[in-house]
Amino acid sequence: MSKGLKLVSENQCFGGKVGFYAHQSQTCQGEMKLAVYQPPQIESQKVPVLYFLSGLTCTEENFMIKAGAQRFAAKYGLLLVAPDTSPRNTGIEGEDDDWDLGTGAGFYVDATVEPWASHYKMYSYVVRELPALIAEHFPAQTNRQGIFGHSMGGHGALICALRNPGQYKSLSALAPITAPMRCPWGQKAFTAYLGSDQESWRAYDASELVLTAASNRPILIDQGTVDPFLEKQQLLPEVFEAACKKANQPVTLRFQEGYNHSYYFIATFIEDHIRHHATALCS
Repeated sequence: MSKGLKLVSENQCFGGKVGFYAHQSQTCQGEMKLAVYQPPQIESQKVPVLYFLSGLTCTEENFMIKAGAQRFAAKYGLLLVAPDTSPRNTGIEGEDDDWDLGTGAGFYVDATVEPWASHYKMYSYVVRELPALIAEHFPAQTNRQGIFGHSMGGHGALICALRNPGQYKSLSALAPITAPMRCPWGQKAFTAYLGSDQESWRAYDASELVLTAASNRPILIDQGTVDPFLEKQQLLPEVFEAACKKANQPVTLRFQEGYNHSYYFIATFIEDHIRHHATALCS
């Protein structure tokens, strides 16, 4: 599915390596970028894979630079993978006009409406092409995969895992967009990428998906209490929590006093999340 993987840069980190890569994506019809942390354990064995999906405006770099996750990935022996948040430089008119649509805002959906449909296939990229690429180029235990993310990426992690319960053995999110059909960010993106028929939106809304999902794997969610997007009704964790309760889906929703939407928040609770995944992936 991919025409090779090109190493852009690499750095030693906690006994392992952080690498930044580029490749030609068939799914997104252009170059895609990703970051991979290889823990020291790969010298002697294959390791489980943990995917992190970033939020609006982020690239493949933000998580690896800011979250402080490598220390704990090294401790537990997890391969960390962070893809970019959208295709870039596709030539689509208006792609760079808004910070919450187009570049840096793929929303982890497969667009069905032009001009987005030919490139913006982030759901299929994350669920299919990216794992195949990782399996081909890294010593990964492909039967042990987990996924988590932040904000738009938290939304992405939730929908990918809920739609593919056999593929992901663990799931968590930090300040995720949990009910995109009901919030301004989601409504804007879904209208542009999927069209005006809201029935098609349900396949990408975690609060809808959880009602019929086959997975019962415990979900961990952290949410800061002074997150400005919580107040603006963009995240709606209480909607997802209510849907989980209705579906008997185990979820731990923790409101963290005084924390906002930033990477300082992510870095504070990253060890808890990696431990949550390691418990499922390494046992």
